[in-house]
Amino acid sequence: MYSESDLASAVEAGALSPAAANALRNYVAERRAAPAVDEEHFKLLTGFNDIFVAIAAALILVAAARIGAYFGVLLIGAGPEERVVGGNMIGGGFAVAATSWMLAEYFTARRRMALPSILLMLGFTGGIAAGLSGIFAANIPWIEQQMHLATDLQKQQLAGGVAAAVGLLTATATWIHWKRFMVPITVAAGALALVGVGVSLVLAFVPQAKDWVNEMLLVAGVAMFFFAMRWDMSDLQRRTRRSDVAFWLHLAAAPLIAHPVFHMLGVFDGEVTGPVAAVVIALYVAFAFVALAVDRRALLVSSLIYVLWAMYALFQATGAVELAAALTALVIGSALLLLSAFWQPVRRIVVGLLGGLEERLPPTQIVTA
Repeated sequence: MYSESDLASAVEAGALSPAAANALRNYVAERRAAPAVDEEHFKLLTGFNDIFVAIAAALILVAAARIGAYFGVLLIGAGPEERVVGGNMIGGGFAVAATSWMLAEYFTARRRMALPSILLMLGFTGGIAAGLSGIFAANIPWIEQQMHLATDLQKQQLAGGVAAAVGLLTATATWIHWKRFMVPITVAAGALALVGVGVSLVLAFVPQAKDWVNEMLLVAGVAMFFFAMRWDMSDLQRRTRRSDVAFWLHLAAAPLIAHPVFHMLGVFDGEVTGPVAAVVIALYVAFAFVALAVDRRALLVSSLIYVLWAMYALFQATGAVELAAALTALVIGSALLLLSAFWQPVRRIVVGLLGGLEERLPPTQIVTA
């Protein structure tokens, strides 16, 4: 299976002429009776060998984590529990990060294998974050003593500052990984690290902000959505790596938007009333409108659990207790399948309603250029 990125790379390398690549795109689009962008391609597997290599790489990373943790404790020496935990995190985290980078030099830089590249990028980022956290964890008692921290507020500010520092350094390491390997999911991982930095700083220096976490995450999600749209608008035909980057950014932004909104409505706090369920369903319809406009389905997937719960509560309230779960699955499943089947005509209507924005959104018609 060849992705749009593979076709673009083949054209750049001279292995395929632009005319031949466009002819292939047009042929596939006409067979499917839909623009290629509507398929929302992203590279996850280049073949079963991706799964084989990913399993082997995962085993190696687990081994590296355990061996690294063992030597990390030996290196840092015995002491309070914080030092032991910190030693485990330092040794295990940095061992996983180093191993992930070395494996990526072959499986990502040379072989360009999709699933192993994603796994190794996550291993590198997670390993760096764990190792940096371990450094602070092992030295927290010493830091508190040196800074003469006595109150809970001071300790909270220290924890927030540490989390922000770890997030910023992790984001920097992620940027270095992106410059070397250009794995599309890397940008989303770095963006999430920066979100963690912002939230940590606010929580550290504004104690009342602990009551505003959902609002902060919502603002971060909206900002990440617009960042994803910037990548999307630079490749409306979705034929380059930029489209893959936008896909992962949308996937990261969607839960940051959906979860705070529905959490503030109290969907899971107790019994869902009829009015609340109606609001949840109305919001899901609004999310569907946005998803159709930008031709990305991430928002629909991220908010699906909430609309399922709200619909389930509605069926229970009407007395269909025994069949509530089955009726909910039937209604929502049927609606999503119908939306998928008629995605293109419905999307043309939605984009048509947006007027002047049509030129800044992915095309709704088959492009035969």
